[in-house]
Amino acid sequence: MSQQAKVSSDYLADFVDIVTTEWSDQKELCQSQQPANQRINVDAGQVKNGLGQLVLTLVKLLHELLERQAIRRMDAGSLTEEEIEQLGIALMQQAEEIDRLCEVFGLTEEDLNLDLGPLGQLL
Repeated sequence: MSQQAKVSSDYLADFVDIVTTEWSDQKELCQSQQPANQRINVDAGQVKNGLGQLVLTLVKLLHELLERQAIRRMDAGSLTEEEIEQLGIALMQQAEEIDRLCEVFGLTEEDLNLDLGPLGQLL
């Protein structure tokens, strides 16, 4: 038969008491401050802007990746002069459209550059 290991400590019981007490205090505080039927008031403009920022950040990231891939292909010599020209025009138009959408949403270049903590900046 296998026996279960049991941990017994006065400190563990104290910890459980503190956590349980603090949790119930916080729960009561939250319930006393807001009625149960109250909904979160969300500003539609802020939601739209936040979603726009997220989408534009992803589009900008994809644009950067496409530019880097184009440079690799040019360096490797796998593109003709005509393909390089078309690719350059397409990337410039894409960058202009990203800039235009940033203006529509009232965003700057810095708004699209997310801080990834220890990994650094996104773009």
